[in-house]
Amino acid sequence: MHLRVITVTLVILLTFATVAIIVADRADIAPRLLARYIEHRAAGHNPIITRTGGFVANVLHRADRGSTVAIADLPQWAGARRDPPAAAQAPQANGREVIVTTAAELRAALDAAMPGDRITPVPGTYRLTGPPLVLARPGAADAPIVVRASHLGEVVIESSLLEGFQVSAPYWSFENLAIRGVCQHHSDCEHAFHVVGDGHHFVARNLVLQDFNAQFKVNGAGGRFPDDGVIESSTLADSRARDTDQPVTPIDIVGANHWRIEGNLIADFVKAGGDRTSYGAYAKGAATGTRFVRNVVLCEHALAGTQGTTVGLSFGGGGTEPQACRDGKCIVEHQAGEITDNLVKGCSDAGIYLNRAAKTMVVRNTLLDTAGVDIRYPESVADLAGNLLDGPVRVRDEALLREVDDRTTLPIWLYVGYHPVQSYFVDASRLDLQWRDGAPLRARGDEGSIDLCGVRRAERQAYGAFDDFRHCASH
Repeated sequence: MHLRVITVTLVILLTFATVAIIVADRADIAPRLLARYIEHRAAGHNPIITRTGGFVANVLHRADRGSTVAIADLPQWAGARRDPPAAAQAPQANGREVIVTTAAELRAALDAAMPGDRITPVPGTYRLTGPPLVLARPGAADAPIVVRASHLGEVVIESSLLEGFQVSAPYWSFENLAIRGVCQHHSDCEHAFHVVGDGHHFVARNLVLQDFNAQFKVNGAGGRFPDDGVIESSTLADSRARDTDQPVTPIDIVGANHWRIEGNLIADFVKAGGDRTSYGAYAKGAATGTRFVRNVVLCEHALAGTQGTTVGLSFGGGGTEPQACRDGKCIVEHQAGEITDNLVKGCSDAGIYLNRAAKTMVVRNTLLDTAGVDIRYPESVADLAGNLLDGPVRVRDEALLREVDDRTTLPIWLYVGYHPVQSYFVDASRLDLQWRDGAPLRARGDEGSIDLCGVRRAERQAYGAFDDFRHCASH
């Protein structure tokens, strides 16, 4: 009798899984998402159901993601570099140069900064403790205040502050610095930079920021918002999963307009506490005009196999409380955004997620080992073109998609472990993204645009973020 009950239970579960796969395929749901759902539904029942649910979830997960490969080293061709190209370097400020040799001198120089100052720490390690460094003195459009090391790697700042640099005045720029959170408890190292209120025209360039919940937090205060910021050519990564209930999002922009996020490496942002959901970068809170351009987002790289829900790039994120929104309502979370020429890899959830994101362009991106693109709610209107997607495009809750020319993957292929997009590359799992047998070419592309590798595209161009990955790897 007992054997009969077990057999009937297994048949019911396997029938449920089969029906779920058919429904999921028609709804453009990637296997990794169905696996999570089945595991959740099976939890808390008798041991047979729980174990069977876990088994089915594991089969789906392995079909979709294969064997997870943790890679210790970050790619050297992306993000910050010791000697960045001249085009990636800011013009020198015209004011006085202030040399600092200790953390106390750095704090004093920041407190007394004048437009055009060049604050230059000498090579060494600087330990920040105590209150945050409040940057309330403004630079000017033609004379920004610049905090800059001569070369990346010469100056390391160790921060045990809840918020490292709190920027509430305009025209501050930071370059060539390595900043590392060293808090014993992860909730005590929230941000390397908190750009707030009147901190418009902030620039972060060629930085390495490690072990913070949100390396950059950007939001309004007192009715003012820090618009027109730039984060470029920087590396943002964590050495282990963040054990915190606080949001884990290396670039967290709420309500600020016209930020440009370009040429960064964003990696290993796994959240181990709270809802266990994290994002590589998002802009929301009724913000406008954010551009995610030519970034490399590796949700789980050295942390592959770590439990958590990771999303790559997003407009809208998980939504915003109305009081934090620029318009006080968040009728839309974001509008007029652009996600172009990015490589997103290794996410347990969507590579690109649009949540109440109006007028969004998603163009020439490469997504590998993600749940694809997720477009949600009636306010979301997205134009997709030229993307190379190892996963489906999911449109739900009355969102609107206008798709011109993408190379996507039918979910049913993923359920049987077949990844046609990954097969274009020599070894996608290890980021060897040279074409195996030639590039998949578009009939008509965007001639003259610059790809992920910094090369101008030809008339006949490949789907995705780059025409020839060798130009990236040779940098």
